[in-house]
Amino acid sequence: MTDPRPALEFFRDLGVTDLYLARAASAASTPALSPGSMPDLGALRQFIAGCPRCKLSKARTNIVFGQGNPKAKLMFVGEAPGRDEDEQGLAFVGRAGQLLTKIIEAMGYKRDDVWICNVLKCRPPNNRNPEPDEVASCMPFLDEQIRLIAPRAIVTLGTFAAQAVLGTDEPNGRLRGRWQTARGTRVMPTFHPAFLLRSPERKKDVWEDMKLVRDFLAGH
Repeated sequence: MTDPRPALEFFRDLGVTDLYLARAASAASTPALSPGSMPDLGALRQFIAGCPRCKLSKARTNIVFGQGNPKAKLMFVGEAPGRDEDEQGLAFVGRAGQLLTKIIEAMGYKRDDVWICNVLKCRPPNNRNPEPDEVASCMPFLDEQIRLIAPRAIVTLGTFAAQAVLGTDEPNGRLRGRWQTARGTRVMPTFHPAFLLRSPERKKDVWEDMKLVRDFLAGH
């Protein structure tokens, strides 16, 4: 590959600076998110806008930030947006999201009462599993969401959400149904609604998990 520096230096000597500015801008690293630096979710959403931190940014339609009550006492964390979520920019709006809505309502809440988001804020191609570098890129955003919302309980939906939030490699089947703790908050791992669509016989397990969460929030 030909070294471009002599040509750039030639244009610089002619007084052309735009090439240098563009080159510097493209090479500049994306600002890191300092823990605790965001004053509210609106500022965090603005900070994430246009995020280029991982390869998923190249193919996304929308960043899926999450939505709901910014002071919710209950937070649901899934793995990653799907096609419907990518198109609408909203978390859990497809078939799995419809089932999650039914679960939330069965607990005595509405979607607007809770906060719903994913570990990843961009859709992986063909809904493949999140990759470690993608999770690492997005975790500071999720950590800041948890800090700002300060929920009393977090429900993780699926293996990747549980492992990311809890910082473990334990399989979800061993984690679900038992209270865990992360970031000073109680965490209940359970199955992802998409899994329940494929295995409806496991709905009763999720309901047992959700009763534990409901009773904890109710003070029982």
